[in-house]
Amino acid sequence: MGEGAKAAPQTTSIPLTQQPPVAALHQDAGLNQSIVTTSIDALIGWGRKNSLWPFTFGTACCAIEFMALAASKYDLARFGAEFMRFSPRQSDLLIVAGTITYKQAPILRRIWEQMMEPRWVISVGACASTGGFYDCYCTLPGIDEIVPVDVYIAGCPPRPEAYIEALLQLQDKIQDSSYMKDRAAANHQRIQVG
Repeated sequence: MGEGAKAAPQTTSIPLTQQPPVAALHQDAGLNQSIVTTSIDALIGWGRKNSLWPFTFGTACCAIEFMALAASKYDLARFGAEFMRFSPRQSDLLIVAGTITYKQAPILRRIWEQMMEPRWVISVGACASTGGFYDCYCTLPGIDEIVPVDVYIAGCPPRPEAYIEALLQLQDKIQDSSYMKDRAAANHQRIQVG
């Protein structure tokens, strides 16, 4: 043996009866409660679906029902969407509630374009989804002619429970989407353009 072996620190052995069990060692280190295994898609989907930033484009009675949804009785905050944004640049969920005319259509499209990706759209009520009973020259027969719609809500006007059901459907859609595929597609588009 060389001099290095002599300089090694001496360890004291603990009798087996005084040593803690292996499970207790892991709990002391906090390993059981601090490790989560998941995929990136699942983690990002969970974060996105529980932190929606709605922007309301209300033009008629459907917007009044939305006000009831945001109040304490229905409590939109339970679904992670409690902060209404007053700028499309700070929101990722566009809620179109009410009749849209052809004169408003370019404004709605411009608002949708100002929102950051990823962005989602909920069409609320018969008027926003199909034009409703306004079969005339000035009413847009559905907002899906100018912006892509993710979820439609039926009714004239729909009840706040219908808003909640639509929000839950949108959350499921967001959770099932793939961030990695979207990112790869965006990179592919960028390469084709540049």
